[in-house]
Amino acid sequence: MNELWSLLVYAIAVAALVAMIVGVSHFLGERHRDRATGERYESGVAETGEPRGPFGAPFYLVAVLFVIFDLEVIFFFAWAVAARELGWSGYAGILLFGVILVIGLLYEWRQGVLDWGPAPAPSRRRREERAKEI
Repeated sequence: MNELWSLLVYAIAVAALVAMIVGVSHFLGERHRDRATGERYESGVAETGEPRGPFGAPFYLVAVLFVIFDLEVIFFFAWAVAARELGWSGYAGILLFGVILVIGLLYEWRQGVLDWGPAPAPSRRRREERAKEI
């Protein structure tokens, strides 16, 4: 029961602190009535359309790949914490894991998964090869 009282006191203290910060900023903050004050902008650029437009599939694919590789960094961190206890076998294991990750990243790169911009123009040599085929 004692833990619940301390939790309740903590919650009340946090709520009071939040209310005080919001109240002070309300009373001491500047008031702007300019027309441009209420307009939305991103990095100083005025909006051009609906902000909730659809994102392309490559955006989500790159986001998922980022999350996957970000989670795999946790394994490197865990290895770094226990590196001395794991010894050389642990080093060999994390080295193999890193090599597999690099191979996977190179495979994704070669498949064009990470290229979600406009396709580059074909090189001059490639255009000449195509002209010879025709």
